Amino acid sequence: MNAKGAARKSPHSKTLHEPKLIINNLQMLSGRAASNSRLSGRIPKLAPAFAGMVAIVVVSWTQAATAKEFFVSPQGNDAWSGALADPNPGKTDGPFATLEKARDTIRADKKTGGISSGGVTVLVRGGTYERSAPFELDGEDAGTAESPIVYRPYKNEPVRLIGGKAIAKFGPVTDAAILSRFDESARAHILQSDLKAQGITEYGTLKPRGFGRPSQPAALELFFQGKPMTLSRWPNEGWTNIASVPSGAESGKFTYDGDRPARWANPTDVWLHGYWTWDWAESFEKVASINKDTKEIATVAPHGVYGYKAKARYYALNVLEELDQPGEYFVDRSSGMLYFWSPAPMENAGVLVSMLEAPLVTIKDASYITIQGFMFECSRGPGLALTGGENNLIAGCTFANLGNYGVSIGGGKANGVTGCDLYNLGDGGISVVGGDRKTLTAAGNFADNNHIHDFSLTVRTYTSAVQVDGVGNRVTHNLIHNAPHMAIGLGGNDHLIEFNEVHHVCMETHDAGAFYMGRDWSQRGNVVRYNFFHEMGNGDVQAIYLDDWTSGVTVYGNICQGALRGILVGGGRDNIMENNIFVNCGQAIHIDQRGLGWAKNYFDGREKTLFNRLDAVNATKPPYTDKYPELAKLLDDEPVLAKGNKIIRNIRVGGKWLDLTDGLSETTPYLTFQDNFTEGDPGFVNADKLDFRLKPDSPALSLGFKPIPVDKIGLQVDAFRTTLPGGSR
Repeated sequence: MNAKGAARKSPHSKTLHEPKLIINNLQMLSGRAASNSRLSGRIPKLAPAFAGMVAIVVVSWTQAATAKEFFVSPQGNDAWSGALADPNPGKTDGPFATLEKARDTIRADKKTGGISSGGVTVLVRGGTYERSAPFELDGEDAGTAESPIVYRPYKNEPVRLIGGKAIAKFGPVTDAAILSRFDESARAHILQSDLKAQGITEYGTLKPRGFGRPSQPAALELFFQGKPMTLSRWPNEGWTNIASVPSGAESGKFTYDGDRPARWANPTDVWLHGYWTWDWAESFEKVASINKDTKEIATVAPHGVYGYKAKARYYALNVLEELDQPGEYFVDRSSGMLYFWSPAPMENAGVLVSMLEAPLVTIKDASYITIQGFMFECSRGPGLALTGGENNLIAGCTFANLGNYGVSIGGGKANGVTGCDLYNLGDGGISVVGGDRKTLTAAGNFADNNHIHDFSLTVRTYTSAVQVDGVGNRVTHNLIHNAPHMAIGLGGNDHLIEFNEVHHVCMETHDAGAFYMGRDWSQRGNVVRYNFFHEMGNGDVQAIYLDDWTSGVTVYGNICQGALRGILVGGGRDNIMENNIFVNCGQAIHIDQRGLGWAKNYFDGREKTLFNRLDAVNATKPPYTDKYPELAKLLDDEPVLAKGNKIIRNIRVGGKWLDLTDGLSETTPYLTFQDNFTEGDPGFVNADKLDFRLKPDSPALSLGFKPIPVDKIGLQVDAFRTTLPGGSR
């Protein structure tokens, strides 16, 4: 809400993570049968849309019953037929050992006409399958509507695809020189494991990741008892601050307070992670040198995003001397020695290190493939990357302890991710990309009914739980929580963001939004409907952030609780804000005309981003002007003004109702305010328990407010999610 916008680059104007992901075809997954105990306390009947999903699932099961089957097992052999779930008594036949053998057998059978109309199901026996390269599927592996290809566990046995290796052989540190570098209080607790002796010689490298920088695989990470450990750092929690920047913000140098770096004997691969100027843009920077006399740190170019600023927050990492508390580790890349302070006994702990930088599974230009029920774990890169094709489904899988996004799908149509759990991710959860913006051709990709939490663990900003781009994709029924920055990021047109529950996000950042899009007049037709945003971060956080001239968005039927602002409209036009509930937000709705103030450079010829983005998609011509008629007259209708915004039949309880700036007021003729309930008790069922349904005698109903279908918000029980996690509604 300050001059940040003048310098800020839209996250949608660059590649923040590659490869991106597509997810689609909500036609089969738009309704659910589930309990919604927190808000409704009852089990609703099957929604009509759910019946359609059931029909498709039944078709899938029927096909599976007549499908040809192959089996894969850790006890298998690729010389066998793959037709048996277990080895026969003589061990002359049985399951395959690898997914590749099953894939190649299907390819061969397809060429000879050996695939029935029921398709093929590959049933994978429980166990851990270490991947040193992706399992690759392409056009040769495609199914059809009548003959789909399905990969799933046998009888729900747990199948783990891991991109790492188990390590053992931990013992006390024996090198006196190394021991002397640890705090005396830590020496007795730190163990070592010789990775080279266990065949692990490639440790990856730390890279300058962060805001506006290309996605990079993580370096080797350590996982203990299924949880990511912490690369040795200082301070152990929170941040320290830049003392001063005497050589200037762009010098690549700054000073520090105190004497902590004086302990670091060999800072040749020390890194810094910080919010160097703005609290919505962080990056990792490699230390070039530390002058312990002047207390000045110099970094390797390109230096911190937007330069360095006094009092900005940062911490140091990958420092051997800072391995001083349980859960921390350090890898000596010259010796191959891993040092680790275990937070619990080592017996049967399942210690893993990540290795694979590529996705565990790739699907390229294939169709009618289902990947169901697998666990994707312990890798430096993404879990699964899908590009092109149509009617592919990633269902009921777990993506955890990964260095990048969980699922990345780009291009194609009717591809979907549904019923998956995604957590402990270095970047975001799911990237949904698809459709043609120039022709406004929809892709119909979707992310539905996924539980996404504890993401953006490494790159902390603009790595969303779900990032959606393109045209006509959907993000529905997801539960998203526990993140430093935003939950859902959007670019493009005609997307549907519906029935999602989002809480405890934007916990570390400011000038941030749980839902975010911005800086493009042409990105219209998007609908943000029936979502529940609650318990946001304590700073400058919006539930729904329509930043920098976002226009043509319908915001309907959302519940926004506990944010600084429920909805922020940053200079945009033609946005409809209707039938929403705002509870204890600092401001329910903010609208400004920033082009008249701090952002006037966007309209005086100096900054041409808005106009260039209109030109990039020919937005002042058909099909844009046919679908969005306001664009035909935009440039001749005082585009600097926030015209056409409508605020109709909303409920406000607590906090300020409106924050209108840059000359706007409730009497501004080009704004519409109608039938809003802003004073008194609207009659919530139980606000203390976040049950914001309206009682039958609510005075807001007499104004035309329509009840919000809260029973459909968040995770729902379906064929791929048979139970709900604790605490779900």
